[in-house]
Amino acid sequence: MRPSKIVLRTGLQPRASGRFSFLEFFVTTSSASSDDGHPNISRKALVSWALFDWAAQPFFTLVTTFVFAPYFASSLAATPAEGQTLWGYATAAAGLAIALLAPILGAVADATGHRKPWILAFSIPFVLACFALWFAMPESENAILIALVAFGFATLAIEFTTVFNNAMMPDLVPPNRIGRLSGAGWATGYAGGLVSLVIALGFMATSPETGLTLLGLDPIFGLEAATREGDRASGPFSAIWYIVFVLPLFLFVPDVPKKSSLGPAIRNGLANLKDSLAHARQNRPVFLFLLANMIYKDGLVALFAFGGIYSAGQLGWGTIQIGIFGILLTITGTFGAIIGGRLDDRFGPKLVLMGALSLLIVCGLGLVSVDRNTILFIVPAPPATDGTLFGSLPEQMFLVLGGLIGVAAGPLQSASRSLLVRLAPREQLAQFFGLLALSGKVTSFLAPLTVSLVTYLTNSQAAGMSAILAFFIFGCLVLTRVRQPKVGP
Repeated sequence: MRPSKIVLRTGLQPRASGRFSFLEFFVTTSSASSDDGHPNISRKALVSWALFDWAAQPFFTLVTTFVFAPYFASSLAATPAEGQTLWGYATAAAGLAIALLAPILGAVADATGHRKPWILAFSIPFVLACFALWFAMPESENAILIALVAFGFATLAIEFTTVFNNAMMPDLVPPNRIGRLSGAGWATGYAGGLVSLVIALGFMATSPETGLTLLGLDPIFGLEAATREGDRASGPFSAIWYIVFVLPLFLFVPDVPKKSSLGPAIRNGLANLKDSLAHARQNRPVFLFLLANMIYKDGLVALFAFGGIYSAGQLGWGTIQIGIFGILLTITGTFGAIIGGRLDDRFGPKLVLMGALSLLIVCGLGLVSVDRNTILFIVPAPPATDGTLFGSLPEQMFLVLGGLIGVAAGPLQSASRSLLVRLAPREQLAQFFGLLALSGKVTSFLAPLTVSLVTYLTNSQAAGMSAILAFFIFGCLVLTRVRQPKVGP
């Protein structure tokens, strides 16, 4: 193979046959020699790395947000309120475990060197936990316990695999191409979420009222609507999807050589973790970035956690409308990640993050100004009377603002890991990605709790949602204090 310089683009590159590969929309190479001593990595390896996000995303889209979670609250728990409470406890427990263990595992991975064995080790319990969700049947005595335990373990496992997958980036591309690689991964993940959501809503999950899917069809494979098999199938479907699309990472992505055996690595990793935390405190840019990430990620978690509830309460949306809204967010998030990756490499991840947060603040303010009869807080806008889907001005405004939030969410997450790669010591990168996971999880309860308290005190959904804006604003202010390394070759 001839030496090649890695080039990541966001345009379609034609093959000799004139056809286009889907992932070449994100990742391509051009023949040139490396000018920075960085190893030459094949196009196949880059595409295979990006496919990890494609493989993992259906779990977050189907199980965590749009299919299994609503099924749990509406069909397994005694009441939707109880279901939301129990689901929140499982999420919080998984988040706490991630906060405590991710930095330690990252430190151990840095000591051992290679990443793929760790990804494999946590992929196995993830797949098993996803399959276990199928057995959370309505009216089954242990359904709630099965659902919560399986969801918690699956969340824990997939978050740990993500830590090690992120840490592979600097070994695949030069520093000036990390932004596009990160954006390619996020965009690929959003695309995977979109495709899986269309399949699940269109062919598997059914409406409780009609027993039909979003496309008005009977569920495939003879899935029974009465026992909500289409909703429960989202777990095994996510597992099978993951198995198929994570295989290229193990087959084609190179791993760094092993540095030491597990025993000494654990001892050295735990010893180095303390030094890593001390270094993060002493390294002002890293410390401030992790603090900013903690604040604005809390806001982002709450925004997506309450988005469906808010749209149902303020606009009266049902399953079909919320499902379509989720598809819209996935599409705009995909394009946002692509565009953000290019802007990241050109202007740096900090500017991308500042722009994304500014857009979230403006659009978030717009969302809380909308209800069934009003836009911009005071402008009357009567709802549509002819039954047209999204026929009212408030609904249309909500869709537009939600789409822009999707555009901002992709770059916010992609540029966050890109900025950490630029700030953290390379030899401790997995460890610092563990700290990134820690900063994104350690206070993940705070924004949802704030929303709940403000809503309770004011008896207003809009007032409660507006509390999220404070997290974006404060996160942005802290981020202004971060000094970014020079962008460029």
